[in-house]
Amino acid sequence: MGLDLKIKNILFILLGSAIFGFGIVHFNIENHLAEGGFTGITLILLAKLGINPSYTNLALNIPVFIIGWRMLGKKSFLYTIIGTVGTSVFLWIFQRDPLSFPLTDDLFLASLFAGAFIGIGLGIIFRYGGTSGGVDIIARLFFKYKGWAMGRTMFIFDACVITLSLITYLDYRHAMYTLVAVFVGARVIDFMQEGAYTARGTLIISEKYNDIADKIMKEMDRGVTVLRGHGYYSKADKEVLYCVVGKNEISRLKGIINSIDPHAFVSVTIVHDVLGEGFTLDENKEPIEK
Repeated sequence: MGLDLKIKNILFILLGSAIFGFGIVHFNIENHLAEGGFTGITLILLAKLGINPSYTNLALNIPVFIIGWRMLGKKSFLYTIIGTVGTSVFLWIFQRDPLSFPLTDDLFLASLFAGAFIGIGLGIIFRYGGTSGGVDIIARLFFKYKGWAMGRTMFIFDACVITLSLITYLDYRHAMYTLVAVFVGARVIDFMQEGAYTARGTLIISEKYNDIADKIMKEMDRGVTVLRGHGYYSKADKEVLYCVVGKNEISRLKGIINSIDPHAFVSVTIVHDVLGEGFTLDENKEPIEK
């Protein structure tokens, strides 16, 4: 394709749209839960005017498409078109399938499943470069230019729309369970964005830094970077080791450090995404297939 659109991305965006649409129809609409963002507005129009959300979803997104075209670039915009149209198509399809999940007697369970399906669906769409339109585009823009987590941005917009839903047609009980669904969805989106795999970044300060670095490289086959540091209290220059390892390797790394210098200062942080040799590239700088 001219813009180098990837078939894999398109397929996963459609998969995410299907999961999202399934959750909206079978857990939100079927159990009278609202939703945030543009989807929540379509549910308000459904409740008050009886308009099918698959139609209003497309209609409401036209102005946002213009913003997306100018600010997201052509490639991201086309992925967004796919995600938005796919969402409307699956909303239309799932409203006509014979499946049913009435959980009105257990709204907590309904809200958990609603949040999980919506979060997983949107998380997949975001992870492969698309959006489902509406607030998703706005959240993506905030993520791109402000560094805000998409889930947090969407939660703010969602709260405003849910408040409008409460004013127009929603009772307080369903509104409260809707907030549960939105919160779960936001957390799932962030989890999907950051990746299920998390590494650990370690800063190691020790007089025996050479021995520690050597043993890490030999026994764990992990790279180590030596940073130049300066102790403010001691006024002495120090060498600081920085090493990124897999989550399941951190205990082994601590064991190596402790075996050489039990008094070493070690700081461990969570690394949500790692690119490069040993993680996404092999020793020949080729992508590692996962």
